[in-house]
Amino acid sequence: MRNAFFATAALALIALAPPLAAQNVSVDVRVDRLEKEMRAVQRKVFPAGAPLEAEITRPAAPAVVPGSPASTPVADLTARVNALESQLASITGQVEENSFKLKQLEEAFNRYKAEQESRAAPAVVPPAVGPSASAAPASTTASARPGAPRPAANGASEERKTAVAAIERPSTGNEADDAYTYGFRLWDAKFYPEAQAQLKATVDKYGASPVASKAANLLGRAYLDDGKPALASVAFYENYQKRPKGDRAADSLAYLGEALIQLKKPADACKVYAELEQVYGASLSNGLRGMMDKGRTRAKCTA
Repeated sequence: MRNAFFATAALALIALAPPLAAQNVSVDVRVDRLEKEMRAVQRKVFPAGAPLEAEITRPAAPAVVPGSPASTPVADLTARVNALESQLASITGQVEENSFKLKQLEEAFNRYKAEQESRAAPAVVPPAVGPSASAAPASTTASARPGAPRPAANGASEERKTAVAAIERPSTGNEADDAYTYGFRLWDAKFYPEAQAQLKATVDKYGASPVASKAANLLGRAYLDDGKPALASVAFYENYQKRPKGDRAADSLAYLGEALIQLKKPADACKVYAELEQVYGASLSNGLRGMMDKGRTRAKCTA
């Protein structure tokens, strides 16, 4: 009967014990507390006799195998997740910083482009109204005014037309490539105005083609070689902006720095070189890197 009563009391204590998940104490502390409570019950049930020993023993501490990890798998997983979150936060911050820099560069060049286009736009002179217009002598022409440029002689013009006509137009069946190749041949022969017209038409017509990156970059170089750094800078920047993964995107940034140096904008050139290094530094050819280093020296870039 005593054993039955003892078992009943033990079951009552176990039933009254809070759930395992709700305890914020270690297993050892919980076992010690249960043993003390069991001895207290025994003293009340058997005041005259020796209390029975509780059939609860302290669990043996698990043996630690040498070389086993000190932390638990959950702790390791948590540490890895924390590291990944830290890396993701760092990468996100870098991407946001690069986007901000690119946006600033884009806004600056949009303003610069608008300024150059307004300067390059030819002035439209309204026709004269009144009797003085009809009374003006026919011999008063633009070429007769002091300081006005004279048109090229017919012989020289015809000679140039003949030389341009001698440039062979390729016909491989690939219209986009043929258009670019013809523009390249005109540029290589130093017929810069003709090359500009051909390359611009190529970019306008085949802007979605892979050849557009090469054509737009060469268009900028044709402007640069023709002494038009303002137009060149616009062509180079638009090629980089619209085709950042194109074959000549890095080239356009490098030549954009050169155009800005010619325009006496060294601070902007330094920003362009910094963008070139950050975006394409690992893949820059030796030629472009040498060009960038020389440009930084000429622009007196500090970094």
